[in-house]
This record gives sequence, structure tokens and C-alpha cells, in this order.
Amino acid sequence: MKSIVVFGGSGFIGSRLVARLSAAGCQVLVPTRRRERAKHLLPLPTVEVVQIDTFDTATLERLLHGQQAAVNLVGILHDRTGRPYGPGFARAHVRLAQNLAAACVASGASRLVHMSALGADSNAPSMYLRSKGDGEAAIRAQQGLRWTILRPSVVFGPGDAFLNAFARVQRLLPVVPLGGADARFAPVYVGDVVQAAMHALIGPLADATIGQTYELTGPKVYTLAELVKLAGVWAGVNQGRGRPIIPLPAPLARLVALAMELAPGEPLMSRDNLDSMRVPSVAGSGLPGFAPELGVAHPYSLEVIAPDYLAGRDPQTRYDQFRATAGR
Repeated sequence: MKSIVVFGGSGFIGSRLVARLSAAGCQVLVPTRRRERAKHLLPLPTVEVVQIDTFDTATLERLLHGQQAAVNLVGILHDRTGRPYGPGFARAHVRLAQNLAAACVASGASRLVHMSALGADSNAPSMYLRSKGDGEAAIRAQQGLRWTILRPSVVFGPGDAFLNAFARVQRLLPVVPLGGADARFAPVYVGDVVQAAMHALIGPLADATIGQTYELTGPKVYTLAELVKLAGVWAGVNQGRGRPIIPLPAPLARLVALAMELAPGEPLMSRDNLDSMRVPSVAGSGLPGFAPELGVAHPYSLEVIAPDYLAGRDPQTRYDQFRATAGR
């Protein structure tokens, strides 16, 4: 597998996957609606960034013509309310999956690795998980498509939008009021998720992953309250003790989440996030880890990776901080 199109290639997971594919000698095409967002990929020697409308079916077919595989990493976390989900979820998680699946087959690039989410289900309690479930259904329904679906739990790593966000909150507030404090997660390291995608595409057992859905989880399960506490401790907040956490009852948690939704910018927690957390983000079998064909024998634990980047000791974190202060 040498010629691969990566949708969502400029994001948190995508940037790392594109770099790994390039280092492996693959020709990688990264479509984006805004070229500026993918400029950090341009120095990679075998990577081409192209600005297109990724939601146009005819454009997708032309883009995929002559390619050998596609990866779909496109996803959003928040949307306005709708039934069964809002228009943003419908567009990003369902319509794109449908169009991409059809375009892969029509163009001859019939191999697709699709990134979903743990707990995805068309009947799930949240819009996010319902839309992810319908996106999976669209992938499976496409005749002639050789698909692999990856379902990670919450993904952590340098630059993540999860632990870093809770660390920032603790730098601003003396206490942390927290909805869904008892929600359960099996956080998975971004490098392990990338490794799984790599093996599904070009690994020695890549063919064995076709037609399979994989749960990707780390080696340990935590409650949300435990994760928030650890984020504060590892970030050195309150002299390394973190802030006190106040679990909120469900009605009050929804009111606080609504207030966050109405505030400017991306909400730290939405009502739909609370609905998603009603489904434990842990392996359905109760056993964490990765299938052997995905090439991750020992997934990294949170304790090995997160303390360094939350404390600013990770080299990439230091570089990002320098770039921010330099205005670049």
C-alpha cells in the first residue's frame, strides 16, 4: 500500500498518521477545505496537501482515482440539537462516510480505514454516538468496499483537547464543578491509535483487518473525576495537588453544560457530552488492549505519557509553547 488519501490529516491523530506514512515511504494526499490548517504537513517529503470541497461526491471520485486506499479521520465533538442529531454531525459523521464509501468503490480505491468512536451506536443516548453509529452503518452497507473500522476510547497525547483542557480549567478555577464525574474511560495513547491504523493499511496482517471493527483502549479504566484530578496534579496546579473536584448532580450538570454551550468558543462540556458519557468508554469485552494484527502488544498507559506533556516537558509541547509566544 503506497498511495493513500487521509481525510482529516491535519488534525490531532491525522498529523501523526500522515508523518508515519510518509516516513514509511507512502505517497500521502491530504485534502482540506483550508490549506492553512495543513501547512505544518508541507515539509514532509511524500505529502501533498490539496484544498477541495470534501463533501462533493464527484470531487471525491476524482481525488481518489489512482489511489490505493483512504483513511477517514474526520470528526467533530459538538453540534446544535437535532433529531436524531444536528446538521453538523449529519454532515461530518454520516454524509461524508456515505459519500466517501461510494467514491472509494467508484474510483477503484476500495480500501478504507474509518475512525469511529467507542460506544458508537445508532440507538445511543447522545447525538454524537448516534451519528458515529450511522456513519459506521453507511460504511458497512457499501458493496465492494474493503473496510476496517477503529473505535478508540478518549485519545490522549501531547496537544490533546481532553487532559490539557482540564488542566487549563484548574489553572483558572479554585474548584472544579464536574458533571458525569463517575463516567468511565479507558484512555488510549494517540501513538498507539496511529500504530493500529498503520497496521490496518500496510502491516503484515493488514488483509486480516478487512471487514473488522476494533475497539482501541488503554490498559487501565478511570472515572472522569480521576482523570481530571490527575490532569491537575501532573500539570503542577496548586503545588501539584490539583484542585478540589465537586461532582454535580445530573440536573445541575445539565444546567452548567447549557451555560457552557451558550458561552463563546468551544464548550468544555456540552449536554450531548453528558449523554455520551452515559455509555462507558471501555472495551465491551472488559479486556483493554488491541487485537494482535494491529501491532500494539502493550498499549502505553496514561501514567507513562501524560505527566511529561502536561508539565511542559515533552519536546513537542515546548516547541508549541515557543511557537505560540513567537506568534507563529
